[in-house]
Amino acid sequence: MPKISVVVPVYNTQQYLDKCLNSLAYQTLKDIEIIVVNDGSTDDSQKIIDEYVKRFPNKFLSFVKPNGGLSDARNYGIKKATGEYIGFVDSDDYVNLDMYESMYKKAKEGNFDIVVCDVRYVYNDFSKEVSSLVLNDIYNKDDVKKQMVSIYPAAWNKIYKREFFDTVLFKKGIWYEDVEFLYKLLPYVNTIGTVQKPFVNYVQREGAITSTFDSRVYNYIDNFNGLVEFYKKNGLYDEYYFELEYCYVRYLYMTFIKSACHFDKKEYKKACIIAKKNVLEKFPNYKKNKYINGLSGFYLKHFNFVTQKLVYLYYNKR
Repeated sequence: MPKISVVVPVYNTQQYLDKCLNSLAYQTLKDIEIIVVNDGSTDDSQKIIDEYVKRFPNKFLSFVKPNGGLSDARNYGIKKATGEYIGFVDSDDYVNLDMYESMYKKAKEGNFDIVVCDVRYVYNDFSKEVSSLVLNDIYNKDDVKKQMVSIYPAAWNKIYKREFFDTVLFKKGIWYEDVEFLYKLLPYVNTIGTVQKPFVNYVQREGAITSTFDSRVYNYIDNFNGLVEFYKKNGLYDEYYFELEYCYVRYLYMTFIKSACHFDKKEYKKACIIAKKNVLEKFPNYKKNKYINGLSGFYLKHFNFVTQKLVYLYYNKR
């Protein structure tokens, strides 16, 4: 059994793929399995994948499937994985060579369910480090629950015990699937280890989901409404009420609204109305939430026409 399986979904990323796969081929962790899932690419991505399979036949596994989207490709790779832990790398990113050795060592030291690391955002002419916001190792469910309100919500700066994927997979056909996945998973997690080093190099490129804005931005709202139903259906709603309430309001009034700033004014106003309608329907008393404090808390409590206009002006004058 490999110590770690790394799932790499690929769709038309030939420009970035060699750098990504090279960073995995030379990991200092030798007992590693790299599962590359070509999700129906129409460029030369498969030629690059084939070259790595040829050069590293004991490390790389290649699979080709019809296009089904990022979540579908990840789920496909998960089913092929045999590692003790599973990690994910997007094919336009790359990782430090000691990432998985360091994270596996941490996982075994504390028998952690999940291990997280920090992230480096890579732009054309500069980079910046971003914390996972998990500042200490976590050894009990109560502290995992508290961490839900701040944890960096990406799938690819973490490794997970493989058995968790018997319970939760990625939802197909949506944007922001990492957030949806993570908040479904965390109620089942007992321990989290942290390595405070920016192992993941998160490449900021034109055309990526995070820099493209269309009506699928509304998936933020759909996903969180789905999470509310998931928590209710699985008997988690009362136990995680305050954490779910805070995350729901924060994502709709901050992350979703920030994304909606790239709409025209008419569509932006519509987005604000929809966000507010959903918040007040799901959590009408959210202003009493114990996690809402500080400057961001002031904004959340005073989300109205004036603050909406100021946010729109700020992001469209940058």
